[in-house]
Amino acid sequence: MIREYTGQNVYEALIDRLEMIFEDFDNIIVSFSGGKDSGVLLNLVLDFQKRHYPEKRVAVYHQDFEAQYQYTTEYVTRTFERIKNRVDPYWVCLPTATRTAVSSFEMYWYPWDDEKKDIWVREMPDYPYVINLQNNPIRTYRYKMHQEDLAKQFSRWYRDKNGGTRTICLLGIRADESLQRYSGILNKKYSYKGECWITEQFKNVWTASPLYDWSKSDVWYANYKFGYDYNKLYDLYYKAGLKTDQMRVASPFGDSAKESLQLYRALDPEMWTKIVGRVRGANFAAIYGKTKALAYRSLTLPEGYTWESYTNFLLSTLPKRIRDNYIQKFKTSIDFWHNVGGGLEKSVIDELLEKGYNIRQNGYSNYTVMKLPRVIFVGNIPDHTDDIRSTKDIPSWKRMCYCILKNDHNCRFMGFGITREQKRQIDYLKNEYKNIGKNE
Repeated sequence: MIREYTGQNVYEALIDRLEMIFEDFDNIIVSFSGGKDSGVLLNLVLDFQKRHYPEKRVAVYHQDFEAQYQYTTEYVTRTFERIKNRVDPYWVCLPTATRTAVSSFEMYWYPWDDEKKDIWVREMPDYPYVINLQNNPIRTYRYKMHQEDLAKQFSRWYRDKNGGTRTICLLGIRADESLQRYSGILNKKYSYKGECWITEQFKNVWTASPLYDWSKSDVWYANYKFGYDYNKLYDLYYKAGLKTDQMRVASPFGDSAKESLQLYRALDPEMWTKIVGRVRGANFAAIYGKTKALAYRSLTLPEGYTWESYTNFLLSTLPKRIRDNYIQKFKTSIDFWHNVGGGLEKSVIDELLEKGYNIRQNGYSNYTVMKLPRVIFVGNIPDHTDDIRSTKDIPSWKRMCYCILKNDHNCRFMGFGITREQKRQIDYLKNEYKNIGKNE
């Protein structure tokens, strides 16, 4: 049943948000992935538009990642064919750099890579609204750009296509999906009219998450209540015994999907045979994704090694480009803990001192809400912190080793955020975005 809070349930709150969106913005885009959240958002938006703003056309943007379940492709196809005459449909199949966590040799793979057409896992969709390299009108697209940037640049292009007027892209993101999404929703630095669920991207371009306070139960109740079509892959997930928080429609090679890669063999064996040959390491991750081989379970150190020496050994086995990426991040982390320090709770600091760790306080952290004491490590970084009750946020060579074994190229396990592959690309994007307000 739809939850209620402060005298209003989440559906009623959504309707109020859509009213504001349709009143305040000239161009409305719905980002549709083929998952449950974006699917229900799309249906709710189109229902609202039909009842209250029939004269206002909505654009639907779908970024196709090539490697996906056949059920997802079928659902996306059904949806576009059903709505194509009442929306501006954009089914985008362009090569983009997409992170892979299944390979020690590749940081990215490229869906719809024109240089690897012979090993595509699917044929290019053939509909008038499909965008690929042969018919691409999106002038803000750059060849093999990062996949997370393409949606933003599409919104920017759509704004320009419609005369530079106010444009907003609606995302099916819910705060209870993860702490990262929760913190992203609560960041009001670039909000709109003080609303935490709307964020400014460029001049006259915003993104919004009007379902941010919905739960999984709310989403499924809405599908049931209004009789919406949905991706039948979720039925297979349910029959396979997955919990609801394990049911994701995402790239099979990313962090959230690699541990369930083996499901492809059971649920979509034909697609599985193609996926194995598409990205190096897919079969290994499917077999060993939930074992010590990929640091899923507690690791045991090989005889004769320390965690530092084992980390250096693993680094020596990697291609230079991948090895240099890890080394740069490890050096950054070590420098941070030697000279700046991270915020730790007093109980953790007391335990570190009690166990003889050589630490000292260095002011207070600006990265924590509670302004925790900032601690630096004097001398060597610990080899491991197994004797500390909570090793979270404490640096060690063991954590660095885990990053390598988990193919965690961005080192998120060590607290790094998602960054660009090369500093040159960061500088390029910063300079480009900085000049948007001046030039447009």
